[in-house]
Amino acid sequence: MKHSKYLKALAVAATVGMLLILLGGALVTKTDSGLGCGRNWPDCNGSLIPKEITAEVLIEFSHRAVTGSVSILIVLLVVWTWRSLGHIREVKFLGILAIFFLVAQALIGAAQVLWGQGDFILALHFGISLISFAAVLLLALIVFEVDRKFDADKVRINSKLKKHTIAITIYSYVVVYTGALVRHTNSSLVCPDWPFCNNNNPTALPINMYEWVQMGHRVAAVSIAVWIAYITWHVIKEYKNQKTIYWGWILASVLVILQSLAGMLVIFTHLNLFMSLLHSLFISLLFGLFCYMILLVLRSNFNQKTN
Repeated sequence: MKHSKYLKALAVAATVGMLLILLGGALVTKTDSGLGCGRNWPDCNGSLIPKEITAEVLIEFSHRAVTGSVSILIVLLVVWTWRSLGHIREVKFLGILAIFFLVAQALIGAAQVLWGQGDFILALHFGISLISFAAVLLLALIVFEVDRKFDADKVRINSKLKKHTIAITIYSYVVVYTGALVRHTNSSLVCPDWPFCNNNNPTALPINMYEWVQMGHRVAAVSIAVWIAYITWHVIKEYKNQKTIYWGWILASVLVILQSLAGMLVIFTHLNLFMSLLHSLFISLLFGLFCYMILLVLRSNFNQKTN
């Protein structure tokens, strides 16, 4: 049975909205607008609607407004899918994840405004939002019956690919955290060159914490790119007849290449805002794709048990 067009519209709106929350949070960090509303939350500089509008106030207040509005959409989506699609195994679990991590990221953001947080704690903020985004995205895919369209009931994934899929999804979260740490410790331009911190002396070790943070992220990013390339090579060899797996990993390779190029251009353009937001966008989409691959692993396990 086709799901209601209104449920589909809600799923799209919630997914796009959650992506806007992610990018809005990145925008707040990249423009140093976190205290645009002062040490006030949920009000802004002592009033519900800010009286004086500056760029920082507009960015921070808009992010709060989007987060509040999208939160309502996500709660509606979770309740509706629980009532209409509760028979699907993952729906309730994804709904709990979406709401729990949405609340968690909001509380971390509020705590930063009210009391301040250390850089290593703040770096968790983007990653926590990312889990909520992935959960909402998977709910949307279920609403649009992507499993049926892509014949997920026929998916068969061997043990090797299952292990790689789970491991690289976890590792991608480490990459996300190190990238967020680069932003929150203001380490983005501590290394003027790329791919090495100093191309004239590529074997030199970092000399301070900021260089360690920057180069640690670069090493993590290179590692995941190589790992994805290996998995894609394996999939191209072994999964030509399973188009969902085949094209899914090719898409992962494309996204990680775009992510790497955006990261390089962030350095070369001296933190160009558009490039910085693209960098956040590509890793968000890649993590969402990894989570869908995890869902396919679960589908494969179920298919193998029932056949």
